Amino acid sequence: MRTLRIFAIVALCAGAGAAEIPGAETTLDDQTSVAVTAYNNGLALVRDVRALSLPEGEVMLQFMDVAQQIRPETVSLRSTAAPGSVTIFEQNYEYDLISPAKLMEKYVGKQVRLINMDKDIGFTEVTAELLSVNQGPVYKVGDEIFLGHPGNVVLPEIPENLIAKPSLIWTLGNRKTEQTLEATYLTNGISWRADYVITLAKDDASLDVAGWVTMDNQSGATYRDATLKLVAGEVNVVERAFRAKGGMVMRDMAMAADEMPREESFAEYHLYTMPRKTTIKQNQSKQLRLLSGTGVQCAKKYEYRGQAQFYSNRIPPMKNERVGVLLEFRNDKANQLGIPLPAGVMRIYQEDSDGMLQFAGEDRIDHTPKDEDIRLRMGKAFDVIGERVQTDYQRLSNKVHEAEFEITLRNHKESGIIVDVVEPMPGDWTITNQSHPFEKRDAQTAVFSLPVEKDGEVKLTYRVRVRY
Repeated sequence: MRTLRIFAIVALCAGAGAAEIPGAETTLDDQTSVAVTAYNNGLALVRDVRALSLPEGEVMLQFMDVAQQIRPETVSLRSTAAPGSVTIFEQNYEYDLISPAKLMEKYVGKQVRLINMDKDIGFTEVTAELLSVNQGPVYKVGDEIFLGHPGNVVLPEIPENLIAKPSLIWTLGNRKTEQTLEATYLTNGISWRADYVITLAKDDASLDVAGWVTMDNQSGATYRDATLKLVAGEVNVVERAFRAKGGMVMRDMAMAADEMPREESFAEYHLYTMPRKTTIKQNQSKQLRLLSGTGVQCAKKYEYRGQAQFYSNRIPPMKNERVGVLLEFRNDKANQLGIPLPAGVMRIYQEDSDGMLQFAGEDRIDHTPKDEDIRLRMGKAFDVIGERVQTDYQRLSNKVHEAEFEITLRNHKESGIIVDVVEPMPGDWTITNQSHPFEKRDAQTAVFSLPVEKDGEVKLTYRVRVRY
């Protein structure tokens, strides 16, 4: 803890003339701890604890180095050294930061000095009045008007109400000299997402999964040695306008870690506490380890899918369509997983014949509780072809249609496979005739599971009546 620089604040009190209120400022040098809880929607809760010395009585405190995208209406302040020893009279958030444009705006109508770099103008240094900064500066020197000038502008001092860093400013009633204050606030600009790397075995029967958290900090502040917690779930937030901040993003890959985050249920969400403190810099993207699982049993599925509109219209033949490839596994403890998985992208890799990992597809998952199945769409199979021909269509009435289809599947892979023909059925439907058995998966889905041998071909025919 360091002794703060004390300064005087002049306040105008109604009917009492001018009075001096002692004041102090605190920066990151006073910070003893900081904790960040980040949500999926770009919002974060910051707890900033600082140890400082304050005059007793009424005091004005400038709390510096807070986030530029802070939501001022969410700020709270309390004393942890002596609860109840601090009373808040007034709270302000100052964000009118020093910049060349802001400085020039504050000096419109005032005197500035111009230092000239062009000898042909006739002066090297002169006092001028800044008339305007709209679409460029306009100066009055004597009886002449200058639209800009080839030199530098020198301002006598920093104008009032401009600050170097975003600050919270409190007028407090303080009853303890040596204080520990905790400021808590919500800020926009801190986002996180989950990314997963899946390594699929060559036999497609098992996989390894590694989960990573990617943090992106555009809030306008740095959080040093922060305790980091992540909330996965859909937290309701009232929509509001906020200032968007840009900036270049650095990549910080924190890939080495042996400890896993602690996961727990929180309200209707899931909370992940990172095992190590970490520094989250402004304009930085950081990756932290979330989870891992090895030897996860899985299955590769092939799927040829129809569309609901096929049953109420005549459709042309569909030739040489690629069959979809999916990867399925269960998120449970018996399968080396069994923890809630935050929403994110799962990227699948598999070794080639030289033992090099190659990218094999990716898909996005929603928040997935434990003991649920995960189904990833990898892409389209190169060696498995589907064809669909509507061999008959009859409109029996305005609400009743009949259609007959012939579906051909060809497998050019090195081994036999099973292809699921998934047919989304609209309305009330009845399959009146079929060449292969089917499963009624739900009220609007029929599934034909067809074995197709290596270099083989299978034809499926069926007729369906649909009532709308």
